[in-house]
Amino acid sequence: MQFDKIKNKGQARLFENEYLEFLTKTHPLVIWGMYIPVIGYMLYVSAVRIGLKPGMIAGIFLLAMFAWTLFEYLMHRFVFHFVSDNPRVQRFIYVLHGNHHEYPRDKQRLFMPPVPSLILARLIFSLQYLILGKYAFAFFPGFLLGYLMYGSMHYAIHAWKPPFKFMKPLWRNHHLHHYKDEHKGFGVSTSLWDRVFGTFFDLQKEKEDPEKVRQLMFK
Repeated sequence: MQFDKIKNKGQARLFENEYLEFLTKTHPLVIWGMYIPVIGYMLYVSAVRIGLKPGMIAGIFLLAMFAWTLFEYLMHRFVFHFVSDNPRVQRFIYVLHGNHHEYPRDKQRLFMPPVPSLILARLIFSLQYLILGKYAFAFFPGFLLGYLMYGSMHYAIHAWKPPFKFMKPLWRNHHLHHYKDEHKGFGVSTSLWDRVFGTFFDLQKEKEDPEKVRQLMFK
């Protein structure tokens, strides 16, 4: 993730093949449009076909959204920033996340594109079903909404100033992750787990660099 200079224009070229390169890009609304029907259908299955009570569905759904925040933190910290001397692993991490650090203004790679996203979603649901059984039909939709909120929050942090004063620490935590220290500030949708695990920036000591922040924001 160490780059000589953050690139303010263009985007990384990830594949020579034009088709594969096209498949690495997406728009947030495409992902929302893809998963909202899935969320609705699974909640329908939970209530009508499986017969779970509304209160139980709501509780499992909210628990899953909370579980997503921990999953997000762990993935960002230990997978997206995995360190290896193996060139193939380095290449994989760059495609997965490193390109965002080099080209933070690239709007088309904030969400995982549809094809790999659907493959991964199926794997995650299968694992959750093995563990939770029928309750996975209420859990997975909450997990998906957590992902959608995470991607949208990530977009917002790079697109706009925080809409409310209480959200500014979250914005600054992510900005500092980009230009100050990649080993801190892993939370995007929430700073909870950064605070729990001691990776939250000390905002009282860290002065904001307006120029570096500007480089991270979309035009």
